[in-house]
Amino acid sequence: MPGLPARCPRPRDLRRGAVLTWVFLVAVGAAASTGCWDRTGAAASAGSAAVLPSVRTSAPAPQASRPAGTADREAVARAAAEAVAEGKSGKKAAQEVVSRSGDRWGAVYDQGEYAAFAEDLDGRWTGVGLWAGRGRGGRVEVERVQPGGPAARAGLRAGDRLLSVDGHAVTGLAVADVVALLRGAAGTPAVLCLSRDGADFTETLRREQLRAEPVTVRELPGGITVIKVASFTRGSGERVRAAVRAAPAGARLMLDLRGNPGGLVTEAVTAASAFLDGGLVATYDVRGTQRALYAARGGDTARPLVALVDSGTMSAAELLTGALQDRGRAVAVGTRTFGKGSVQMPTRLPDGSVAELTVGTYRTPGGRSLDGAGITPDVPADEGAEERARTVLGGLGVGP
Repeated sequence: MPGLPARCPRPRDLRRGAVLTWVFLVAVGAAASTGCWDRTGAAASAGSAAVLPSVRTSAPAPQASRPAGTADREAVARAAAEAVAEGKSGKKAAQEVVSRSGDRWGAVYDQGEYAAFAEDLDGRWTGVGLWAGRGRGGRVEVERVQPGGPAARAGLRAGDRLLSVDGHAVTGLAVADVVALLRGAAGTPAVLCLSRDGADFTETLRREQLRAEPVTVRELPGGITVIKVASFTRGSGERVRAAVRAAPAGARLMLDLRGNPGGLVTEAVTAASAFLDGGLVATYDVRGTQRALYAARGGDTARPLVALVDSGTMSAAELLTGALQDRGRAVAVGTRTFGKGSVQMPTRLPDGSVAELTVGTYRTPGGRSLDGAGITPDVPADEGAEERARTVLGGLGVGP
């Protein structure tokens, strides 16, 4: 980091339209073209947008039953088709309709952005290795950086404000626009203008192929096994099940979902199966048609379990927490979760772009809606949450 930060070049304005969400900037999402989706700020690092497939479904119910505050699929497609016929951008026209609809999770992606989503399903992406969050007034701030990645090597740190990427202003932009600016081929430069403690500076980073391990395990004194799930990418649910099976006999379990932005709901359901012996995990609706998600039988229901959560626990991670809490399987410790419990479904537009529109919401087994409300922990804890969780585990008896 230079001692005297260079002034940033005057950024060029782009289309506005802030979306309140967390995003670990880079390629995230999926390559499937049908089905039901869970859009989150899921793991990525400097690049695409957060759209991850969750549950395969049958054909959707009629559009007439779409929930309030969401975009009309037919209106979006019609706007795109008319724009294409006039030689204009179908994506831009569709995005304008989505923005006016009040669908806070709706977004439109071009073919390149959408195709790049497949990378993150395997826990890999091309980017600069930073997580960013949307602050007040449309500000974009670095939440954390990936150890060893380009951003970390350049000295970027949590709290830095991102002002522009390659000369384009990012303040107030929709998440899809910010991540599109940060995406690019491995080896290409990304010129970031940032601000720290009131001083602006510029860093030129090289995008790299990055990979993250979604599930890690460590042991704490007193026979506690901590299973940290960073995001629900492909295979993460089975890794949680394997970690539970491999835990020492008599171990107490701590499921750390702090900072988990969600991901594939099917993986969250598989993770739930590690702790439940079948039964309901969540219900959800798609344009008024009710569906349900169930855990597989044979999970470990005896070991004491605490779920650690915070305001960065989102979407699929909230769904898992709510299931374990409602089913009486885990004690939730931490702070209130983010509150993203809506279902998105992709629609292919005439120019090949994809509109991701909200079609319904998730509910816990007890009927609680996650969207906007989040999960309230059983035991509130901010600083020292892990120590509080250890105390709670010490008071939980071991089942038969």
